[in-house]
Amino acid sequence: MKRFYAIAFFLYTLGLLSASAQVSADCSTAIPICNNTPTNGGTDGYGVDDFGGADETGCLEKTLSGAIESNSAWYRFKTGEAGQLGFNISFDVNEDWDFALYRATDCSSLGDPVRCNFFDNGDSNSFTGIGEDPTGATNVQYEDWLDVEAGEEYYLLINNFSNLNSGFSIQFSGQIFIDYPNTALDCSIISNLLGPPIAACDGDIVRLDATTPNTASYTWYRDIGLGYTEILGETNATIDVTTGAMYRAEVISITADVLISDVQVAFSAAPTTSVVTDVALCEETLPFNLESKNSEALGAQSPDDFIISYHATPIDAVNNTASLPMQYSPPSGVHTVYVRTTSAKNPKCFDVSEEFEFTVIETPTTTAETEVFLCEGTTSETIGETSPNVNYSYSWSSGETTPAIEVFSAGTYVLDIMFTNAGLTCVNTVEISVVVWQTPTISNVVIEDFNANNKVTVETDIIGNFEYQIDGMPVQDSNVFADVSAGAHTVSIIDKNGCGFVTEDIVVVGFDNYFTPNGDGINDTWQIKGMSSLQEPVVHIFDRYGKLLKQLSGNQGWNGAYGGKLLPESDYWFKLSYINTTGDKVYAKHIRSHFTLKR
Repeated sequence: MKRFYAIAFFLYTLGLLSASAQVSADCSTAIPICNNTPTNGGTDGYGVDDFGGADETGCLEKTLSGAIESNSAWYRFKTGEAGQLGFNISFDVNEDWDFALYRATDCSSLGDPVRCNFFDNGDSNSFTGIGEDPTGATNVQYEDWLDVEAGEEYYLLINNFSNLNSGFSIQFSGQIFIDYPNTALDCSIISNLLGPPIAACDGDIVRLDATTPNTASYTWYRDIGLGYTEILGETNATIDVTTGAMYRAEVISITADVLISDVQVAFSAAPTTSVVTDVALCEETLPFNLESKNSEALGAQSPDDFIISYHATPIDAVNNTASLPMQYSPPSGVHTVYVRTTSAKNPKCFDVSEEFEFTVIETPTTTAETEVFLCEGTTSETIGETSPNVNYSYSWSSGETTPAIEVFSAGTYVLDIMFTNAGLTCVNTVEISVVVWQTPTISNVVIEDFNANNKVTVETDIIGNFEYQIDGMPVQDSNVFADVSAGAHTVSIIDKNGCGFVTEDIVVVGFDNYFTPNGDGINDTWQIKGMSSLQEPVVHIFDRYGKLLKQLSGNQGWNGAYGGKLLPESDYWFKLSYINTTGDKVYAKHIRSHFTLKR
């Protein structure tokens, strides 16, 4: 979600005016606040126990004081508009502050807090609150934004758990203060002729107006910590002031009635932004930490007093909206970054006078293959960039400066691709591995189970990256083919790296391992099943010495006789030939070539 900041009020230590600070440790005397109201931020004890001995309220629990509060400050406010509301409580990074916000009309019925945070400050953050940390940090001491309606009343408890007390300041935030900068909070809860306390910036002129009907005279006083003294010569209903102090108007009516009204006016230092140098970097070094530019922007100013934020447009910088993330990763090209320096005590005091150019140089791209195969029997291969960019330069570890080179042996070749812009050279280093690769071979084909669903496994003794094919079917990664029909087939192993392929013709047929020609009508003849699927199949049967005993064709079988005589029990061999698709006579491979005659 985008962050939104606007001027609501701030709490701060006001030097000599600290003796007259508006601080209340108790809910019943909570300080009313509205737009642009300054109040001293500091706590010293907790007054009465506002929770009557309770052990907890929301996320807050009893502290070492024996009560939920240890050093507390209470404030109350009323919303004047509807929208998204948040706030930032800033403090010293060595201190631990908690808060609870209640939607309630009085202290006797606070109920549970609508937002609450008790996390310790182990990360040394400088903010806690509702919404988002204004520095852009990921901060567990922040609760979700609050959606409010006009007329809602709230009580805010700020509690110092650490007992270290350097004071704190508050900045209201949220879209409501962008949309309604002057009426987001209802100032009617502050009843005072001169209005609520006023926060301004150094160099501002603040007009105080005590105009009252039927007035005989006006007298103005100022207190800088030593008591009120008259401001000589100021007798009008209004006065313009440029210094921080407590101001008092004494109004005497024509009937001699006297009305006295006091108001606090505080001025915060107006920041100035120093020159921030341009940035040019290579795309691969992103993200860039924008926080590293803070010291340039601050110059001699203290980082404790000011907040630096970065924005993509001048309007965002002025409105303090859509801050760029501190880990900034824009696309390649030139971008203008606008710098905003804001007072930590009063967000009304800011400077957006500086900007800088942020140039991202693209990292050279490449289409070069990082692994190239020098196939067996090939003398060379071309490696490198096949689609060179005319804006790039190329340099090889071997000394060549062309986008691509020819290599003749295995090894690792390093290519630097360089792009220079804005005086900066960005390099993409590509390592290309050249590997000598063997052409695939078929070592064996296993044909299992002659039936309606034959399985064929193609084996190779070469380690490689292969895919397999049978006949004209689609290629597959598995070397096993299922549901292969009977007959002649062609199997292939194809090297995925482009180093060739190998094919082999096979036949899928079946036969019994033995037969028993004893005249019982069972298994009396031996024959090959599935020969009808082949073209002109012929089977030659031999004895162990290679003597041709029988030639079978078609669906013929053998009864175990030769020349009218029964042959003895033994193993016999055979060869199967057929005519392949190209019309050549071939012998079937990868099928068992012997069987047994049993008597």
